[in-house]
Amino acid sequence: MLTANLFSSTAEKDLTLVGAHHTDKGFQNTAKDFSNDTAILPLLGRYITEKRTDAAPLKAIPVITLQQQDLLDIPVDRDTVIRLGHSTIYLQIAGQRWLIDPVFSERASPFSFVGPKRFHQPPIALSQLPDIDGVLISHDHYDHLDKDTIAQIQHKVQHFVVPLGVDKHLLKWQVPAAKITALDWWQSAQFEQLNITATPTQHFSGRSLLDRDETLWASYVIKGPDSNVYFSGDSGYFDGFKEIGRRYGPFDLTMIETGAYDKDWSTIHMSPQQSFQAHQDLGGNAMMPIHNGTFDLAFHSWYEPLARIQALISAHNDNQADTVNKVQLLTPKMGQILAVNNLPHTQAWWQNLN
Repeated sequence: MLTANLFSSTAEKDLTLVGAHHTDKGFQNTAKDFSNDTAILPLLGRYITEKRTDAAPLKAIPVITLQQQDLLDIPVDRDTVIRLGHSTIYLQIAGQRWLIDPVFSERASPFSFVGPKRFHQPPIALSQLPDIDGVLISHDHYDHLDKDTIAQIQHKVQHFVVPLGVDKHLLKWQVPAAKITALDWWQSAQFEQLNITATPTQHFSGRSLLDRDETLWASYVIKGPDSNVYFSGDSGYFDGFKEIGRRYGPFDLTMIETGAYDKDWSTIHMSPQQSFQAHQDLGGNAMMPIHNGTFDLAFHSWYEPLARIQALISAHNDNQADTVNKVQLLTPKMGQILAVNNLPHTQAWWQNLN
C-alpha cells in the first residue's frame, strides 16, 4: 500500500508566491494583469451566431486500442506515458501506475445528454485498467474531474492527489479520506521513490455557478529516479512557468495545455505560441501538447492547436544550428505507448480527417 509523506518546498522559497493565492472566500490568481470576467450571455451569443469551421472531425480519429495485458506487459523499470485523450494520461513511473485527469465519460458535462461530446472512445475501457497506484487531478472542471470515472475506478486506486479543496468532491463521492492527499502550491508528497509536487497555474475552478474558485487549481512536477516530467493542467501564460523551471527543471517531458484558447479567455488558457513559450520556460526537452483532440471546447477548429504547435516547433528547430536546442514534439495517437527516455518520432495523425 502506497503511503504519502507530505512536505512543503522550502528551497529558495519566494514569499510572494506563497499564500497570496488564498482568500477568505477561496482562491485567486495573483498576476496583476489577470482577468476572467467574460459574461455568459455574450459568449452564448457567439456560440449561436459565430460561424464555425471544422468544429469536429469528419473521419474517425485514429485510436490504438489497449487491453489490460498491454499495460501489464510494460517492464516495471520502463517509465512510460500514454495519452488517452484530452488531458487524460496514463503514466508509469518509478514502477508505479498513475492516471492523470482521467475522464472516460461520453461528455465533459454535468449532464449525460448535453455538453461537449467525445470525438473518439478511450483507448482502454475502465474495466480493463489494472490496479492503479495513484490518480492526479489538476482541478475540478468537468473535462478534468469526472465523477463517473472516479466512481468506477476508486476501488482499484490506492491514492488520489488533488489540489486543496478538491478533496471535498472525492469525499462526497465516497472515496475514503485515507486515500486522499490534498496539496497547496509548492507542497510535495512522496510515494516511495516517486515525488509529486503541486505547482501554480493561472486558471479558475468550479462545477456550478455557486462554487467559483472554492477549490484550488494546480500543475504537477512528477519526478522518479529516471524521469522528471511536468503536467500543466489548465493555465493561461504567466511568470510561474519560469519559477517552476528554475526550481524543478529541466524536464524530460512536458505535457502542456495547447487547445481551447480564445480572445475572450486569454488569461486562463494559452495560445500555441504561449504553450511553446511555457515549455521553454520550464526547461523542457520533449513537449506533448494536451487539452485537444477529444472535445470541442472553443471556437477554433478541432485540429488547429496541433497544426499550429507543429508549425511553431518546426520553425524553431529549423533555426537551431545546435541539435541540443531543438525541441522534440510528441503528438502520439491516442493509446500509443511511449517510453519517456526513448521517445519515438510521432505522426501528424490529425491531417486529412476533414
